[in-house]
Amino acid sequence: MAKYINPAKVVTGVCRFSYANLWEAKAMDENSKPKYSVSLIIPKSDTKTIEKIRAAIQAAYEEGQGKLKGNSKSVPALTSLKTPLRDGDLERPDDEAYANSYFVNANSITAPGIVDAACQQILDHSEIYSGVYGRASITFYAFATKHFSGTNTRDFACIRLKQAKMHAVRRVHHAFPGAAPVSRMEGAEGETL
Repeated sequence: MAKYINPAKVVTGVCRFSYANLWEAKAMDENSKPKYSVSLIIPKSDTKTIEKIRAAIQAAYEEGQGKLKGNSKSVPALTSLKTPLRDGDLERPDDEAYANSYFVNANSITAPGIVDAACQQILDHSEIYSGVYGRASITFYAFATKHFSGTNTRDFACIRLKQAKMHAVRRVHHAFPGAAPVSRMEGAEGETL
């Protein structure tokens, strides 16, 4: 039997972790569930990762068309939906960490696997932090949500690609100057961190 490869799942190339809440789940407010989260800053020069993310977003869109339809008779075009692949130059122009980069916010209600460059579990909290470089395993999903406008509620399509589900992260190297990155573990379909 052939192994199923989820087309909406991506293992990123080396990217920078920002807003890394990987050790303790945090709630956005008192009404939301606590989640582990990270913003993955991906250099625009990493065209391989960018293309894998775009393909995963397309796959999630196609798989989730029933959810995206909601009460409407048609599904909005993917180009009309906000996706999780966001442009740092446009959305964070005053933050040099996001310059010449895209970013994806990823989260999970369950703790992600956290490993070092040798794929050994990291237990020391000082080893993973905002600014460290690493790779991440993430999956994109589509969902429909309700839009509230006064007393009226209407369904509209919203693709849950604003934030991707995080499975695991791998620290590749620290954020200090002169830190040499560990070579990427690239593979074909179903590659690992």
